[in-house]
Amino acid sequence: MSTSDGGDVIRLLRMRLHALNDLALTLKHVHWNVIGPHFIAVHEMLDPQVEAVREMIDNTAERISTLGGSPWGTPGVLVSERTWEDYSLGRAEAIEHLGALDVVYTGVIEDHRKAVEATDTSDPVTQDLLIEHLRQLELFQWFVRAHIESSGGKLSTGPHDSEEAAAGKAAQGARGKP
Repeated sequence: MSTSDGGDVIRLLRMRLHALNDLALTLKHVHWNVIGPHFIAVHEMLDPQVEAVREMIDNTAERISTLGGSPWGTPGVLVSERTWEDYSLGRAEAIEHLGALDVVYTGVIEDHRKAVEATDTSDPVTQDLLIEHLRQLELFQWFVRAHIESSGGKLSTGPHDSEEAAAGKAAQGARGKP
């Protein structure tokens, strides 16, 4: 791999590291702030996801180091370099958090897919790492969606452009309102 390609991959992985750190913190935040009749199901579903994402974080940081970079995992660097807003829900019903988490997972997965494409020719080892992450991230999103999806495959969140909008629509769907 050329020095230039290596630098590009390190920068790409740095943003994936930030996204995964943010996801782990967000999942734990939801774990602590979920309430309502589906509390225990969601509460217990999230801890294994947190642990798996933490492993992804470690693998990503180690790949950055392997390529000669320095993985920055501090909160200040994450916040200053991220391109997305902080998770917007606090204490809320499980179904609301699940609607919002679907939006979070979609963003992480979409950006991971872009990173897979970007490493197609320059670094198949990093690409393989990211594909493995996607396998788990998509599985976790499926777990989340199982709570907000009809048997016909329609998400109760409907079209949305924010976590709060998705959370609100999920809550309406749970109450049987369109």
